[in-house]
Amino acid sequence: MIGIVDYGMGNLFSVSKALERLNANYFISADRNKLLQADALILPGVGSFHDAMERLPAETIKEFAATGKPLLGICLGMQLLFEQSEENGPTAGLGLLPGSVRRFRGQTQQGQPYKVPHMGWNKLEFVKESPLLKNLTEDYVYFVHSYFVDAEHSEEVLLAKADYHEQVSAVVGKNNVLGMQFHPEKSSRLGMALIYNFLQMVEERKALQ
Repeated sequence: MIGIVDYGMGNLFSVSKALERLNANYFISADRNKLLQADALILPGVGSFHDAMERLPAETIKEFAATGKPLLGICLGMQLLFEQSEENGPTAGLGLLPGSVRRFRGQTQQGQPYKVPHMGWNKLEFVKESPLLKNLTEDYVYFVHSYFVDAEHSEEVLLAKADYHEQVSAVVGKNNVLGMQFHPEKSSRLGMALIYNFLQMVEERKALQ
């Protein structure tokens, strides 16, 4: 059973519909005991890092991660997995992955402006092998974000990156803690394949218990 963490700032509908399309059993909850009993958690997120950390059941998520069961952060949910963000002033994150979150500069090193937020389709470039990327080919996924984890400073956990005037950490992972900066549930074929692979990781872990 997949638990979707409800803290009032996640795109719960689209994530739950994606799981339904893959015939996955899931629940949406803010209850600590129920979340800890899940086989895996998905941490969605839309909005401000600072506001999310104030509302998030942080200790519950850390406790869950310590069990070794899979944890997947999506969009803002991925950023929350890291150590800190500069959004609205320095704010500490969950610290489950090493690295920090910063805002797009809005102009290139040559001084040419570009649009922020980063909104639209960008191609993934796979960096490391991972069960999350198993049997997949590089393709386009859908991003909506103004802040990002710099790929150059997150090499330890970087699985796939994308280019938007900066090298963006697009897929990250360390042990059981995983994240996607884009919205896989809105990213057509590749997005659904990534969610499918996450579900396969959950099933494989259960089979080993």
